[in-house]
Amino acid sequence: MAHDGQDVTVEASVQLPDLLTLTGAAIAPVAAIFDKSRAHLRALVVSDGRISARLVEANQDAAHGLAWLATYLESLRQMQGWAERMAAEGRFGELEALIHQIAFGEYLAQIRGGIPMNQGEIVRPRDFGVDAAELAVLDTPEIETLLTRANTTAARMRLVELMQAQHGATMFGASGLDEELEMIRDQFRRYAVEKVEPFAHEWHLKDALIPMEIIEELAEMGVFGLTIPEEFGGFGLSKASMCVVSEELSRGYIGVGSLGTRSEIAAELILAGGTDAQKAHWLPALASGEKLPTAVFTEPNTGSDLGSLRTRAIRDETGDYRVTGNKTWITHAARTHVMTLLARTDPETSDYKGLSMFLAEKTPGDEADPFPTEGMTGGEIEVLGYRGMKEYELGFDNFHVKGENLLGGEEGKGFKQLMETFESARIQTAARAIGVAQSALDVSMQYALDRKQFGKSLIQFPRVAGKLAMMAVEIMVARQLTYFSAREKDEGRRCDLEAGMAKLLGARVAWAAADNGLQIHGGNGFALEYTISRILCDARILNIFEGAAEIQAQVIARRLLDPR
Repeated sequence: MAHDGQDVTVEASVQLPDLLTLTGAAIAPVAAIFDKSRAHLRALVVSDGRISARLVEANQDAAHGLAWLATYLESLRQMQGWAERMAAEGRFGELEALIHQIAFGEYLAQIRGGIPMNQGEIVRPRDFGVDAAELAVLDTPEIETLLTRANTTAARMRLVELMQAQHGATMFGASGLDEELEMIRDQFRRYAVEKVEPFAHEWHLKDALIPMEIIEELAEMGVFGLTIPEEFGGFGLSKASMCVVSEELSRGYIGVGSLGTRSEIAAELILAGGTDAQKAHWLPALASGEKLPTAVFTEPNTGSDLGSLRTRAIRDETGDYRVTGNKTWITHAARTHVMTLLARTDPETSDYKGLSMFLAEKTPGDEADPFPTEGMTGGEIEVLGYRGMKEYELGFDNFHVKGENLLGGEEGKGFKQLMETFESARIQTAARAIGVAQSALDVSMQYALDRKQFGKSLIQFPRVAGKLAMMAVEIMVARQLTYFSAREKDEGRRCDLEAGMAKLLGARVAWAAADNGLQIHGGNGFALEYTISRILCDARILNIFEGAAEIQAQVIARRLLDPR
């Protein structure tokens, strides 16, 4: 497999099984390191036979690092599965093979030397208590070959050469999805190119709401009812289909790609916890886009600690509720018809047990009067990116909610109902992150082709090409991890761990792609007129919403340490 004694490249003379044998053999040693790391960490955080929250917090760097190590292990497994499927179908060409080998070369090197949890936090084997003798399990001929030969300048330059030959294609490398899902991808890619990309930057610069025309067209295309069962007016398609749609629309503009998220999560809340009457009433309206929802959970002083919410919902003598309190970071609050509103119905509690979920109806507002409903006020939060729907602070003062709109008809179930949606929300967010990362690659590659410096295009310089290559590689890794979590969800299996990993990695990949893309643009990238400046702002939020990276790593670590 060697090319002039140094590089693994896929040439006509190379037998394809050689690469897949190398990469396949690398997984078991990584799994062994993970098992050793988990065992060392468990010894630090178990007290009286139970995982101690206090000790997990005291060892937070190692705990969160374990989440990242597990994410890398699962990423390698999914890349291997993807490569084997593509090879079996005759779709594993030179471009796919280069992506595969570079991914393994890079991630194995990071597992051995240090995984970046973000730009300034690196977790290394010693942080888990893994010593040199235990780390020696990675000293296999296969891993050594991949470490020294797989991710080289020559491999990255060749990958970018192949990417140039396919420039303008929907994506670089076969996705591994079936024909139906690829048809859906092509449909929404065409829509994004025609109706979203030409206008997205202007919407961003003007901090304008996405035109209602776009929302109406997406409704006609079935975006809001994609995964809602057919019996309730939806298409009954898979979570994988939602991933593809979210990815391609977010590739055009994350605001447009995120419109469907609100309906997806509201529908999942109702499907999982609603009464038959609530399902019959709300799901068809959500599926058609007749009713637009918004999620109203976060409060000014709670952040990720939803169990400490203070907004109160008091039942009156008629059986209806009156809501009083404040909410913040509420996306698309003004133009929507219904709020999935989390509030405290038991004033004697101070944790998640006293929370209930409501389908709180409101009148859609406009720019002149964004919140016309009695008992409700709001103000816009100006933000760097993720515009198009706007963010708001909301105030409720004796706000009226019908008793019949208590989700499930039973108080105290709100937090549990919300938790049941986290898998889908994080899968969907991972898909949006992939779309943002892909858009960064799209515009950066075009700029690197067009921009001339020192007599040649930027793309001919190895460090520029290397950035583009690693964008393509990590996008594919994040894509395969996200599709895997979607498949697990579609099969009805618990996938909070997989969904969390997909979101954790996808958000980092999006930020890295946007940051490197701006670097390729140089000073021009810092100018507001260039699209990459918007993509950078849009990418930054992905590490925060739907579970900040630190919270996400904490949740993953707790599951890994105590898998019940």
